[in-house]
Amino acid sequence: MKETSATVHLHFDSTHSFTATGKHVRDGLSTVLRTGDYLWLSCDEQTTLERLKKTGENTFGEHVHFDLTQYLDLPDGTNSEIDIEGMGASGGYLWLVGSHSLKRKKPRKEESVQKQMKRLAKVQSEANRYLLARIPLVQDVTTGEYTLCKECTDLKDPSKTLRAAQLIGAGTENQLMQAIQDDPHLKDFLPIPGKDNGFDIEGLDIQDHRLFVGLRGPVLRGWAMVLELQLEDTEEEGYLQLKANADGTLYKKHFLHLVGKGIRELRIKNEDLYILAGPTMDLDGTIAVYRWPKAMAQTLEGEQMVHRKELEHLFDVPHGSGPTSGQDKAEGLGIYDDEHLLVVYDSPTHARKVEEDAVAADVYRLPS
Repeated sequence: MKETSATVHLHFDSTHSFTATGKHVRDGLSTVLRTGDYLWLSCDEQTTLERLKKTGENTFGEHVHFDLTQYLDLPDGTNSEIDIEGMGASGGYLWLVGSHSLKRKKPRKEESVQKQMKRLAKVQSEANRYLLARIPLVQDVTTGEYTLCKECTDLKDPSKTLRAAQLIGAGTENQLMQAIQDDPHLKDFLPIPGKDNGFDIEGLDIQDHRLFVGLRGPVLRGWAMVLELQLEDTEEEGYLQLKANADGTLYKKHFLHLVGKGIRELRIKNEDLYILAGPTMDLDGTIAVYRWPKAMAQTLEGEQMVHRKELEHLFDVPHGSGPTSGQDKAEGLGIYDDEHLLVVYDSPTHARKVEEDAVAADVYRLPS
């Protein structure tokens, strides 16, 4: 277990930090992205993004809340969560992806055995989870502030207009789900809920118009998957479509032997791909960070099979166990600076709740 280089405190504003069910956003952080002095975070039960500003050596605050219905056409509005599981920034845009997964009901201990069993048999699909989108991310040249807009001029090229857009589709049938419905590795897992080793997206990053999407599940005999996509604008403003590869396929698959772990987050740094990996099922288990060296160059050559010895195990991340079982589940991985990674946690332990409306995240030094 590697010791953290530092701990940073994330301070949220209590006036807009609670979900419709009363859950505080700090209790459900699922992804983190740093742009300049700002952190972008998401809570897995929201249709919003949260932005924090660096306010001290190891603190972020001045919480701003962005309602994504103001930028995107969410199929279910604010009635259900997006379950945002990945964010990236490239080309003047902030990109985000929902889990694209089915959801199994949880039993309620206070109910009868029969009702608990009935709930456990019920599987739901929520249309907002099937979102892959971009939103213009603009920086004020005077203050350095990053913010979102639905449509604006590209400051780097005033002849271009940046527009929010999302992958075409209706409800749970977006173009990505249609493209993989007959995939030999994925088709049998599409009807299975994410936390049952079913299809479940967690992790996104982008480089040079290539979008890399991590899968928490399925894990096949120890092998996890990364999907590589390219997207282009449709003739209708506000929508994107998958761009075909040279062979006519709409995506590529890269398999990584993560010793049975699924992908929780992806981060690209230079030519390397950093992977936060953990259990695909709903259980306590080893969570670790790996590096796939020269991944960007290798994937240009085609689909890849990355064996265990070709991945660098950098360090394990602490997780709950025993009295803290089910807590401190590392979900978000960010590039903190040139020498460090940032990890944020879902279901933080009481010890991480350093102040009212605040939570601690961990900073790890990258190996030289």
